[in-house]
Amino acid sequence: MVHSRRNAIVKIVGLGTAALASVAAPLRAIAAPTHATLYKDPQCGCCEGYAAYLRENGFEVEVKPTNDLAEISRKAGVPEELQGCHTTLIDGYVVDGHVPVKVVRRLLSERPSIAGITLPGMPTGSPGMTGEKTAPFKIYAVSKDGKPPKIYAIV
Repeated sequence: MVHSRRNAIVKIVGLGTAALASVAAPLRAIAAPTHATLYKDPQCGCCEGYAAYLRENGFEVEVKPTNDLAEISRKAGVPEELQGCHTTLIDGYVVDGHVPVKVVRRLLSERPSIAGITLPGMPTGSPGMTGEKTAPFKIYAVSKDGKPPKIYAIV
């Protein structure tokens, strides 16, 4: 009787361990950081602040200084009048400017058929920028086909 109970316990523990292992593998894949490549003007300090902000929020960020930032943004689909001060490529999308990470995560979760999103300029209080936020941030969706940008989020 003791022997059969011990065998039953060993089987239960073995099944529990196998179940945990099958759950843990996908969780490790989910927990892997998302890679981001951030292009910035070589002298820009707030861009480094935004890269640090992304890292603090679980992204793996590679920073690439460039003197061709406007061209990189344009080629990524961001119209000149909506460009931010840096351009980040994340998982097939462009994220231009100081876009809050909750909006970036929404983009990566929803996976819309757009080129990406942009927060134009350098708004005070946005991630990576100093000062207090004075107004809601309007984040625009930019299309792949040249259609006019639309508001993606207001935060």
